Amino acid sequence: MKHIINIEGIKLYAYHGCLEEEAKIGGNYIVDVYIATDFSEAAKTDDLNKTIDYCAVYEIVKTEMAIRSKLIEQVGERIYSKIKNNFNSIISLRVKVTKLNPPINGEVESVSVEVGD
Repeated sequence: MKHIINIEGIKLYAYHGCLEEEAKIGGNYIVDVYIATDFSEAAKTDDLNKTIDYCAVYEIVKTEMAIRSKLIEQVGERIYSKIKNNFNSIISLRVKVTKLNPPINGEVESVSVEVGD
């Protein structure tokens, strides 16, 4: 059976970007993680070890977001790979990294990248 676990709206402050100012000042980001898995056994037994621990997913996101990158594409790939490698019960995974108020010559609320299968 296929079940979905969504961890949405992970709000973090990080220092990603190509500009020197972004490395110094930083900015606000939102990360969303969408996981397809089979948690039938967890639902039957009420056992956290039989599903994806979303607290562990949050810690992976937080750790990877703390590593500076010029591109959020790289950050998204790192988060995706780390989550995929830590949980072998994942059927499919999608990670969305959103940069709020990017430094673009114009009024832009956000830019985002998605990595997934």
